[in-house]
Amino acid sequence: MLHPITTARRLSLSTAAAGSRRRWLAACAGACLLGPALVARSQTALRLARLDNVPDQAVGAEILAAVYRRAGIGVAFVDLPAKRSLLESSEGRVDGEVQRILAVQDQYPSLIAVHPSFNFIEPTAFVTDANLHVDGWTSIAGHSIGIVRGVGSSERGTAGMSRVEAVTTMEQLMQSLAAGRFDVAVNDRFSGLLVIRRLRLEHTVRPLSPPLEHIPLYHFLHERHRDLIPKIERALRDMQASGELERVRQQAMARMLKDAER
Repeated sequence: MLHPITTARRLSLSTAAAGSRRRWLAACAGACLLGPALVARSQTALRLARLDNVPDQAVGAEILAAVYRRAGIGVAFVDLPAKRSLLESSEGRVDGEVQRILAVQDQYPSLIAVHPSFNFIEPTAFVTDANLHVDGWTSIAGHSIGIVRGVGSSERGTAGMSRVEAVTTMEQLMQSLAAGRFDVAVNDRFSGLLVIRRLRLEHTVRPLSPPLEHIPLYHFLHERHRDLIPKIERALRDMQASGELERVRQQAMARMLKDAER
């Protein structure tokens, strides 16, 4: 015969275990109900193509992250090579492009430009001879010029010039300029400044002013997200009017330049 205290204790443990099982089953049921909602919510985050190893694209992505937060839309970035990026975004395998020139919409009609322009690049002449003067693309035509292969603004700007040499990377471009391989290296100003700081070439290579060109950049979305564009454009305009866009841009560049010193 069981002692009354032992029996009572077993009943208490059995009741507690039953309660624990009920709580566990309730939690599982809750998870099953919440699961589809969580999945659906995660799927609302747009995946935007960001060009791999291109500093101005990293700046653009930081600006857009702030814009999308303002608009209440989730966003993530996928690093891709330049040509593959347009293929993936135009065919809808990613949701859009961080930033491109406006003419992209003519060649890829499935990509829709979001207005206004929110970033820019400035193709700039980098030199070792500070006495060289520039005033637009034609002013460098008489010099030997280095560019990075595949950078559309550099290829268009130097088209038809007789002494243009294309290299593979920005690092190779600046190292070749420092070694005297050509007179002028053409690169986006901010990206060039970042690279020469990383390579510790600030005392050898310098950018000339003014830039060769100022090129506005636009965010692009695949046409299936057409309904989101008014919301994103409203956030862009509000942030532009308040000065927040430029603050985010300047902060991103300052941090990247500081990091390049390490």
